[in-house]
Amino acid sequence: MSDRVVYTVGVSDLKISATPSSSLITYALGSCIAVLAYDPAVRVGGLLHFQLPESKGFEVQAAENPYKFGDTGIAALFQELYALDANKNRLLIGVFGGANMMRDEHIFQIGIRNARTAKKMLWQYSLFIKYEDVGGTTNRTVSLDLETGRMKMKKDGQTIEF
Repeated sequence: MSDRVVYTVGVSDLKISATPSSSLITYALGSCIAVLAYDPAVRVGGLLHFQLPESKGFEVQAAENPYKFGDTGIAALFQELYALDANKNRLLIGVFGGANMMRDEHIFQIGIRNARTAKKMLWQYSLFIKYEDVGGTTNRTVSLDLETGRMKMKKDGQTIEF
């Protein structure tokens, strides 16, 4: 019998874990972005699934749920990781999602804007993306195993391990 715990991260959600026997997973990323971060020395990890790029103009919504937006969600992700002794110099970071899922995507470009916001925010924090799969037209399911630090992505019926 396995003692593994799987935490599911929904849309506009964030989960952090310091339990090595756990994993974090989010399903069916379309234009949303998942930012995964893992510190192998202390085995602390987090997964943010944000829906929209920036909170500007949506300050009330961002105050109610900072995980909905890339700018406020990414700030919260790293604040919570650092509170559990994660060190920015050891973090392994993955960014996934940002697909073009709607016919009118060329007008709104949510997936592209989400991916740009994630990269911009990480650059501003001097954090570097180790694993990345963004864009395209299909959804992704991504997970982080806190015991091994492995990130997995399922896309187009294939599972890729990072």
